[in-house]
Amino acid sequence: MRDYPHLQFRKHWVLSNEVFFELGQCDAIITAIAKMPLRPNHYRDLMNVALLKGAQATTAIEGNTLSEPEIARIVRGDKLPPSKEYQEIEVRNILDAMNDILQEVVHQDRTQLIDCDLLLRFHKMVGQNLGEHFDAIPGRLREDQRIVGPYRCPDYQDVPELVDQFCQWMRREFRYESGNQTFVGAIVQAIVAHVYIEWIHPFGDGNGRTGRLVEFYVLLRAGLPDIASHIPSNFYNLTRTEYYRQLTEAGKTRDLSQFIEYAVRGFRDGLAEILETIQWSQFTIAWRSYIHEQMADSHYQKEVLKRRRRLALAMSLDKTIDAAQAMTLDPMIAREYATLSERTALRDLLALEKCGLAVREKNGFRPNTEALRMQMPSRRIENQMSSQV
Repeated sequence: MRDYPHLQFRKHWVLSNEVFFELGQCDAIITAIAKMPLRPNHYRDLMNVALLKGAQATTAIEGNTLSEPEIARIVRGDKLPPSKEYQEIEVRNILDAMNDILQEVVHQDRTQLIDCDLLLRFHKMVGQNLGEHFDAIPGRLREDQRIVGPYRCPDYQDVPELVDQFCQWMRREFRYESGNQTFVGAIVQAIVAHVYIEWIHPFGDGNGRTGRLVEFYVLLRAGLPDIASHIPSNFYNLTRTEYYRQLTEAGKTRDLSQFIEYAVRGFRDGLAEILETIQWSQFTIAWRSYIHEQMADSHYQKEVLKRRRRLALAMSLDKTIDAAQAMTLDPMIAREYATLSERTALRDLLALEKCGLAVREKNGFRPNTEALRMQMPSRRIENQMSSQV
């Protein structure tokens, strides 16, 4: 077999203290996400976003131009115009693959080592039904020479041996089979496996998509929450120029340290965004409960109480409204105020202010969320802590 200096099949990277710190953050954020209950409808929304963004990202990197709204239609089961049929098939293939992997790993708890059969299965998922729009036979290693931009891929005759070496190295280096794989090891394995599949280029087409599915598989296998499954592909797509630069530079230097640092930072930031979204959802649930508690002992007539409570629940947490806007917040409220005056709406807002659920500002009223935030656990600020040392 020919010599490929960048394909070393050994640990050719060093994790800096900063990367270890960011990996620790990833572990903590994932633990927090996994322990937060979500309302069923919000969970479904987040899962749809994960599938949509994951499918769009991994196909967009390869040149698919479908927009988010178009992919949302595909997620819903709609068909796109015939002129976009092959792009639709590309996206459906990734959506189906992600769903199959999620079902297998998360719901059936079935996992396996990375081997040639797994790579062939994922590649077949990527390329099925694409016909002439897929420059490879789905599920089969390539049998010709390939050049991708400035990169000359390994000789096709060496591909079977390189794939075998890769799979043996994955087994030996990352120790999943023995049950001794750490969380840090799993993240690094996911990133490294993805890069090596790009470098070996075992298929005529679809190598990037197959590599990112392997990355997705390893992260899910390690316990990545399903609603966060889109993060790596989405990050690579959003930073596409840097993604290709990092891949090229790692090949030239034969050192994966910088690529791992780049990927881990994007992974950490993506997880933080998911956590923030879930925390906001939890806060809105707590706010709704707080409204019911604050109005539980109200002396108002039943119909007035219901109307004011509905108004409080309908107010957006990040907007200020006046009395006229309050009357049309949603269809149900609009029906209630249809026979009432703007003055009544103003009285309702003032009543909410009186019971601590609204705050009056120059241009209207907004929810008094500070009242709920005051009930949240407090932390000492650093200067107070240092002054007492």
